Amino acid sequence: MNDLFDHAMGERMQQEAPLAARMRPRTFDDFIGQEHIIGEGKLLRRAIQADRLFSSIIFTGPPGTGKTTLAQLIALHTKAQFETISAVLAGVAELRRVIHEAEERRKLYQQRTILFIDEVHRWNKAQQDALLPHVESGMVTLIGATTENPYFDVIPALVSRSRVFQLQPLEEEHLLKIIDRALFDPDYGYGKHAIILDDDARNHLIQMCGGDARNLLNALELAIETTAPDKTKTTHITLDVAQESIQKRAVLYDKSGDVHYDTISAFIKSVRGSDPDAALYWLAKMMAAGEDPRFILRRLIILAGEDIGLADPQALVVANAAANAYEFIGLPEGIFPIVEATLYLSTAPKSNSVMAYFDILKRMEAEGMGQVPIHLMDSSRDAKGFGHGKGYLYPHSFEGHFVPQQYLPNHLTGMHFYKPSDQGYEANVQKRVEDWRKKQTDGLHNQAPVQKPPTKKE
Repeated sequence: MNDLFDHAMGERMQQEAPLAARMRPRTFDDFIGQEHIIGEGKLLRRAIQADRLFSSIIFTGPPGTGKTTLAQLIALHTKAQFETISAVLAGVAELRRVIHEAEERRKLYQQRTILFIDEVHRWNKAQQDALLPHVESGMVTLIGATTENPYFDVIPALVSRSRVFQLQPLEEEHLLKIIDRALFDPDYGYGKHAIILDDDARNHLIQMCGGDARNLLNALELAIETTAPDKTKTTHITLDVAQESIQKRAVLYDKSGDVHYDTISAFIKSVRGSDPDAALYWLAKMMAAGEDPRFILRRLIILAGEDIGLADPQALVVANAAANAYEFIGLPEGIFPIVEATLYLSTAPKSNSVMAYFDILKRMEAEGMGQVPIHLMDSSRDAKGFGHGKGYLYPHSFEGHFVPQQYLPNHLTGMHFYKPSDQGYEANVQKRVEDWRKKQTDGLHNQAPVQKPPTKKE
């Protein structure tokens, strides 16, 4: 009798489940997207269908791309005991129970255990360490699912014992198939109902769901369930209804996760690459997701020095001014100086000649630090005893305020580290530096400089 009631309750819960849960694929033929890992003939699909999944795996990817669905397909295709744990709700105590039952199962029935841990990155290092020996011994086969980068958020020992599969956001063609299946499936979707979904409404749902099938199906369900049928019992979903149902695209953005670093990387590379349109796009994404404007401004200040430099010395001034202006006025108006700095830096001439500094550091690490030539030493302290400063030529005593003179350590004489670009203001700097270097070379090797009457002694 209990079995009968349990079955009836299960059927009722299935019918009352959200559309996204009801439409989960039950076979590989129903699975949409991720052809690169689960397409016909792919390794993972063959292993699952043959029930030969012996090594642990980790699914990583954005929400709504099929990680949990793949785990459920594995459960349907395996003779192993399939256990599920949510890392958000369960801890080491629950893990101990699963491991104990797996040991008993292996001992009594020689049955394998597959353990699916959803949001596995939510477990701390100690909890993941508790799982490790059982994965290593083969007592359980781990299937982990995470929206984060497992190479950062899962302990290296677990990652090294697992195959990592990356799932991608669903493309428009996939989302169209998912909508059609939900509308026409008579058992789990709305196939028994008369539904009209306008093309512009369909397109809006697809554009705003962010490649997330769950988000798409939740919005579609909300639109249908909250729209009263007309006299012909037809439910008509217009663009207005679709807009109300999904309203705003969810911004996938975790300030400590991959998307955070990937987006700021795209922003900086767009500014460096002189693409103001792309730079504004990534700036808008970060601001919409609640990124700290100070973080963005710090990166712009760094870029002004690293990627623009003397090609436009005003870039650093503008970036600093934007940071000061933001501190003075805050948001929402503070976005204007941030946008101005982004546009200025994006459209400024570029030069990374400041990287010469790091070339010098590498040289020092390889050769050691050179000694200061005697004529450059401080003459105010040891001029009499050691001759410090003797022979120094004061540039302002010479025509053009320049005189050929050795400034580098002896073993680096004649070396050039700074390479001025031919961009913007630095093109003028390039001409001056080339002229000085020529005079420096000629003067040190061929001439004795002719001094004007000294105006200052050092």
